[in-house]
Amino acid sequence: MKKLFVSIGALAMAAGVAAQTFVSTEAYSWHGDTITQGEYFATAPSETSLVSTYHAQPGYFMPVQGSWQARNDLSAYPKLVTPNRLHTAIYNLGLDEMVNAVEADTTLRTGKEWAGVWTRDVSYSILLSMAYMQPEAARISLEKKVDRLGRIIQDTGSGGAWPVSTDRQIWGIAAWEVYKVTGDRKWLEFIYPVAKRSLETDAATIYDAATGLVRGETSFIDWREQSHPKWMQTADIYSTLTLSTSVVHAQAWSVLADMADMLGKKHEAAKAREQAKKIREAVNRHLWMPQLGLYAMYLYGRDNLIVNPRAETLGESLAIIWNVADADRARTITESNPVTPFGPAIFYPQIADMPAYHNNSLWPWVDAWWTLANAKAGNEQGVMQGFGALFRPAALFCTNKENLNLDNGDIATELNSSNMLWCLAGNIALTHKVLFGIGYEPDRLTFSPFVPEVLGQQRQLLGFKYRNAILNITVEGYGQHIKSFTINGKEQKQHWIPASKAKGVMDVRIVMDNKPIPALKVNRRDNLKAPLTPIVRLEGNTLCWHPIEYINHYEVWRDGHKIAEVRTTTFDTSEAGEYQVVGVADNGTPSFASEPLSNRQKTVYEMPGESTVTASTEIPAEYRPANGISGYSGKGFIEVDKNSAPVSIKIHIPQSGDYCISLRYSNGNGPVNTENRCAIRTLKVDGIPAGIVVMPQRGRANWDDWGYTNSLLLPALEAGEHTVTIEFAPDNENMNIETNHALIDNLRLVKK
Repeated sequence: MKKLFVSIGALAMAAGVAAQTFVSTEAYSWHGDTITQGEYFATAPSETSLVSTYHAQPGYFMPVQGSWQARNDLSAYPKLVTPNRLHTAIYNLGLDEMVNAVEADTTLRTGKEWAGVWTRDVSYSILLSMAYMQPEAARISLEKKVDRLGRIIQDTGSGGAWPVSTDRQIWGIAAWEVYKVTGDRKWLEFIYPVAKRSLETDAATIYDAATGLVRGETSFIDWREQSHPKWMQTADIYSTLTLSTSVVHAQAWSVLADMADMLGKKHEAAKAREQAKKIREAVNRHLWMPQLGLYAMYLYGRDNLIVNPRAETLGESLAIIWNVADADRARTITESNPVTPFGPAIFYPQIADMPAYHNNSLWPWVDAWWTLANAKAGNEQGVMQGFGALFRPAALFCTNKENLNLDNGDIATELNSSNMLWCLAGNIALTHKVLFGIGYEPDRLTFSPFVPEVLGQQRQLLGFKYRNAILNITVEGYGQHIKSFTINGKEQKQHWIPASKAKGVMDVRIVMDNKPIPALKVNRRDNLKAPLTPIVRLEGNTLCWHPIEYINHYEVWRDGHKIAEVRTTTFDTSEAGEYQVVGVADNGTPSFASEPLSNRQKTVYEMPGESTVTASTEIPAEYRPANGISGYSGKGFIEVDKNSAPVSIKIHIPQSGDYCISLRYSNGNGPVNTENRCAIRTLKVDGIPAGIVVMPQRGRANWDDWGYTNSLLLPALEAGEHTVTIEFAPDNENMNIETNHALIDNLRLVKK
C-alpha cells in the first residue's frame, strides 16, 4: 500500500509537468499521458497499466478500481505503437477486457454485470470492432439470437418486447459485417433468410403507412420512463415514429439488398433497395428540423403526432454513417448536436425529474459512433472531443464503463457495469477505424484515415489479421486525405487490399497529405434540463393545468399543430380537437407535450363478454388471476388468445369521414419492463385490413389495469353499418410465441 501511495505521488508530480494538450473542456483535460479532472487524475505508468486517484460518489454501490494491469496475453491481437502512452494503455485496456468478454461457450458477454447475449448489445459491438476482432464469437453470438421460427429475437423491453421495442434489425447489419470480414458463403446463406423474414414481418407490423417511418422505441433506450413523458403508456411508445430505429431499418434493407446481390437474387435486391430508399426519404421529410440543424428524436402522441425536438446522438450519428444525411446535413449535424463538457449526451436536453441512466448520461459506445460520424463528416474538433469523451472515463475508472452521469462525469447512475462489451468495442474501433481508417467491403479491406493535426505523430498497428494476410500498418502525418499508399514498398493507386490478394505478411504504409482539415465547430453546451411536463385536464370547454416553476409561457396544440402561446394556465376548447400543452422555459427550452385530451365525438362499443377468464393454457401459471377481474366497463370482456376465433363487432357510422379506432384491453401476462408477451392482433373493417393493434403487458398478473391500444386511422369511412374484425394473423406472432393473450373490454371510435 505504501509503495502504491509513493508511486501515485510521483505520478502526480509528473502530471504537473507541461505536456501537449490534446483535449480540454470545462470538465477535464487530456494532456500528455494524463487525464485530469479537478482534483483527480489518471495516467499510464506503462503501455499495459493505468492508475487513477478518482473516488466515486459516496454511497454508490459500485466501487471505483484505482488501477488496471493487463492480465491476459494480448499477443494474438493487433499491437498499437504510438508515442502517447495513455492512448496505448487505453487501447490495450480494450483488448484485455475483450478477452474477458469471450465466454467458455465462445459467445460475447454483454458486461461484467450483464451475463448472456443481447441482440442489440452484441450487434452494435460487432459493427464497431468485434466482427473482425472476434469473428467466431461474433458468429456464434448472432446465431443464438435467432428463434425457432427463424426470426431475429428482439430483446425484452417495455410492454413485452416486440413490437414496442423494434431495433432487432441491427442483427442483420452486424451479420453482414461478419460476412464482409470472413467471406463465408455458408454464413451468408444462413443470415439472408433470417434477415429477410424479420424485415418482412416488421414491414407488416411496425411501418407507418402515412409517413413511411418505423414505429417503436428509440434504439437501445428501452426504459420507457427514461426517454418518454410519464403519461405515455407502452402502446403509446409503439406508436412513436423514431429516428434511430428508422435509420437502423433503412440500413437493414440496404444490407439485405447487398446480400441478395451476392446470392444472385437481383429482383429481391431491387425491392429491398427501394424499401431502404423510402425509409431514408421519410426520415428526411418528417424528422429533419432545419431550425436546429438536427433530426428530431421521435414523433409522439395519440391520434395526432408531434415532434419531440430533442437531439439523439446515436440516431444523428447513424444517419451520417449510413448516408441518410447528405454531406451538407452531415456537417451541419456535427456542428449542431450539443456536446456537454463530458461529451455528447444520449439525448439533449435532459428530463428534469428522472435519474441518470439513459437520461442525463453519456454512453462511451454511443460516443464512439458519434466520433466515427464526425470523422466521416470531416469535423476535426468533433473527433477530438469524441476521443476525449471515451478516454476520460476509461482512464479515471480503469475500465470500459457502461454509462456516465452528465452532471459530474461519475458512474453513479441507475445501473452500471465494468468491462462493458459495446464500450470496449468502441474503444478499439476509434483507433482502428478513425486513425488507421480501416473499413470492410465484401471483397476488400479499405483505408481512409482521419488524423487530427494534434494526433499527427507516426503510429503503427502491427499484426492486424485480414483473411490470409498479416498486416503491419504505419500511418504518418495528419489530415483527411492520403498522399501516399504503399504495400510492401510498392505505390498503389487504390487505397485498399483486395481479399483475393491478402496473403502472407504485408507492410502497409500510409502517408497523409499534412493539409489542414477545413474547420468545423462543435456545439459546446452546458448540460441542460428541460421543464417538467404539464399535467392537463378538461373542465367543460376549458383546458386547465397547474403552473410550472421557471416557465416563460405555454404553447397550446390542437390536432398536432400549435395554435396559441399563453401565460395563463387555462385555454378555451370550444372548438373540438385533441389538445396538448407544452411549457417553454426562459431560455426557449420546451417541455414534453402533455397527455393528449380530446373533446371530439366518441362512440364506445362494449364487448358482449362475461367477467371471467378461462383456464387458458397460454397464461403462465404465475400470471393467472387469483380472483375475479375488475375495472372493466359494461357487462364484461372478451378473452383472446392464439386459438380464439376472430371477434366481429358491428358499428354504425352516422356521418362519413375520418375516424380513429382503438381497443380497451388488459394484459397481465408479465411485468411492464421485461419479458415478451405483448399481445398483437390484426384489425379489419369489412374484411379489409386496417392495421395492427398492440396490447402490451401492463404488469405482473395485473388484470385489473385497463388501457387503450394504439389508435388506427380509418380514412374516409362511409356512413352506415360496418363490421370490425379482430383476429390473429401469422404476422402477429410475438417474441414469446407461446403466449399471445389479452382481455378486450370495448372498442372506441373518435371522429376526426
